[in-house]
Amino acid sequence: MFNNKTLLITGGTGSFGNAVMEKFLETDIKEIRIFSRDEKKQDDMRKKYKNSKLKFFLGDVRDLSSLKNSMYDVDYVFHAAALKQVPSCEFFPLEAVKTNIIGTENLLTAAIEAGVKKVICLSTDKAAYPINAMGISKAMMEKVFISKSRTVDHNNTLICGTRYGNVMASRGSVIPLFIEQIKNGEPLTITDPEMTRYLMSLEEAVELVIFAFQNGKAGDIMVQKSPASTIIDLAHALLELFNSKNEIKIIGTRHGEKLYETLLTKEEYVVSEDMGGFYRVPADTRDLNYDKYFENGNKKLSTAEEYNSHNTYRLSIDEVKKKLMNLEYIRNELDSWNRNR
Repeated sequence: MFNNKTLLITGGTGSFGNAVMEKFLETDIKEIRIFSRDEKKQDDMRKKYKNSKLKFFLGDVRDLSSLKNSMYDVDYVFHAAALKQVPSCEFFPLEAVKTNIIGTENLLTAAIEAGVKKVICLSTDKAAYPINAMGISKAMMEKVFISKSRTVDHNNTLICGTRYGNVMASRGSVIPLFIEQIKNGEPLTITDPEMTRYLMSLEEAVELVIFAFQNGKAGDIMVQKSPASTIIDLAHALLELFNSKNEIKIIGTRHGEKLYETLLTKEEYVVSEDMGGFYRVPADTRDLNYDKYFENGNKKLSTAEEYNSHNTYRLSIDEVKKKLMNLEYIRNELDSWNRNR
């Protein structure tokens, strides 16, 4: 699939970038380029992997020239660079605009100009029915890549995207917070016991991007079917794994949080294609001939349901524990915890 090809990963020093890099580094891929603005994390990766296939490009997606400099002879791009923290984007929404929206436009401009064959843009469940600045900026990011996909011959550059839910134990997520609270003997802070979130591993996130790479058409959004858990069940699962009796404290929702997350809106669900473990949402390819909007509609919308973390498969506490134990991070934390007790 990537035989003798060059892959560029924007935001490549993040959790997703590391997971993709590790998956492909020992294959017959020609080169993996890590594009990011964090020289410390790049240096950490360089020292850890010491592999000549790994190349590092310092730059920022806000800066078109730095993207162009990294794009020569690139075959494929996985675009993961983004501002992802909900509270940060709430307080600094224009920063989210600059990185998530304008940065994506810059990335696509550079990729098209360089003749990149495929670009996969990574989005989030928070882009569906967005209520916070991060979700709104990622929703606009999706509109940008869908729009861009219409303006370029997909035989030259094919642009599509993925949308996925919470990646377990990723940087800034709730699982590392709960584990830290367990180790410190502190109460586990729960926003709302009935709040649900999709539970997805980094490996599953990589699997989704590869599926989109293999099956996506221009302007598609690809979604992986994922199970979910309530936050209270996730907390209980971790307490049982760590054999701890920490108190659980209900603190209420934070800035910009939803009770549940949506991977497919009603409007998307009725036009989606069920591909087994995945959904494909095709781009709206109508043009600005407005007669079409008045003559044809979708009769199924009134009976449609969205696909969200409340109505997907709900994991039991035992199932959450099993899913958690598949994570190397959890196994390492448990080993450390048991050795030091």
